[in-house]
Amino acid sequence: MTKQSRKSSRGPLQFERRHEPLAPISIFIQRILASLAMALGLIALVLMIGIAGYHWMGGFNWVDSLLEASMILGGMGPVNQLPNDHAKIFASAYALFSGLIFIGVMGIVLAPVMHRLLHKFHVDEKDVDK
Repeated sequence: MTKQSRKSSRGPLQFERRHEPLAPISIFIQRILASLAMALGLIALVLMIGIAGYHWMGGFNWVDSLLEASMILGGMGPVNQLPNDHAKIFASAYALFSGLIFIGVMGIVLAPVMHRLLHKFHVDEKDVDK
């Protein structure tokens, strides 16, 4: 497989290697959009887990469950009193899980930007050496 065919078979989140030139802006925008789509998908999945947990363990209706899960996932905190110990344990685990998801989502969203920035510095460094 040649270098060119290897480059064209990559997906939008497979970054160029150290010795390859900086990707065109169109590829960079595709990477940003793919990262945002992955992040939104992850947020939707985690939000659904929270909604289901608050509905079944906390006994809230679906709208209140959405509110509780959204507030925890967004870092704001709970809105309603939790009725039992099972709901409180779920809320505690969901809050810790949400914090880790926030860190993961930020990594997914910032990865293309940081890669491009660091790769550009590396490319510029090679230009100075010549």
